[in-house]
Amino acid sequence: MIARRSLITCLSAVALAAMLALPAAAQAPGGTLDAILKRGKVLIGMDMSAPPFAYQDEKQQPAGSEVETARLIAKDLGVELEIVPTSAANRIPYLVTGRVDMMMGAFSIFPDRAKSVWFSAPYGSVTSVIMGPVGLAAKAYGDLAGKKISVSRGTYTEQVMMAALPKDVQIVRFDDDAQAMAAMASGQVDAYGVGNVPGSALIKRFPGKYDIKIIIPPRNWYSIGVRSGDTDLLQWLNTFVFFHRENGDLKKIYESIIGDTLPPPPVL
Repeated sequence: MIARRSLITCLSAVALAAMLALPAAAQAPGGTLDAILKRGKVLIGMDMSAPPFAYQDEKQQPAGSEVETARLIAKDLGVELEIVPTSAANRIPYLVTGRVDMMMGAFSIFPDRAKSVWFSAPYGSVTSVIMGPVGLAAKAYGDLAGKKISVSRGTYTEQVMMAALPKDVQIVRFDDDAQAMAAMASGQVDAYGVGNVPGSALIKRFPGKYDIKIIIPPRNWYSIGVRSGDTDLLQWLNTFVFFHRENGDLKKIYESIIGDTLPPPPVL
């Protein structure tokens, strides 16, 4: 009887220790979603150097397709929106350490990121390209041999460039797209790796100066990132994406600001 009682006590202690070891989001009902609602504000991280997804307009106010989507999220939550500016390199640290509730800004889905964060259902897409001065003769990967190409560190474009480009191409990494673009503009590098949407926006901004040299497949989809274990918030965001995808809101935002047709998103 004593031995049995000791065993029960031991098992109870083990169970309690295991429960205490669980992440806070797994223990407390509501988790991050409940915290957002109680706070009355949602903190959304976003790289603001990536027009037309996210940037500062002429009045130094947040603008872009992802900013409009973030405003729609805050509206549906019934809370205030605070956009927390990030770089491509610090998006994951900002999210996992709790400085933001979720991460947006054409936040591309790829396996390496999925080791640290969870992704919502996808709702937008981008393709990586190599762009450069119009005088640069480059139509295939081999034409870039010995060249320097800038890219924003931690982006999907960096990942596909590493896999696709010849070994003798030097990839020069910067903390954000603004610095990577400036490196090309100043002649520090020969070309610039970026998403097709912001790349096309830059070409329109500087007509006759730059063009797209190479498109790097495949098409990549982006979504909203949350911390691993934030089941409540992920479920709400998946519901948000489903609802506004079906009623056409997300398609309207994308196509009116991006200026491109949005194909049907795949299932994640």
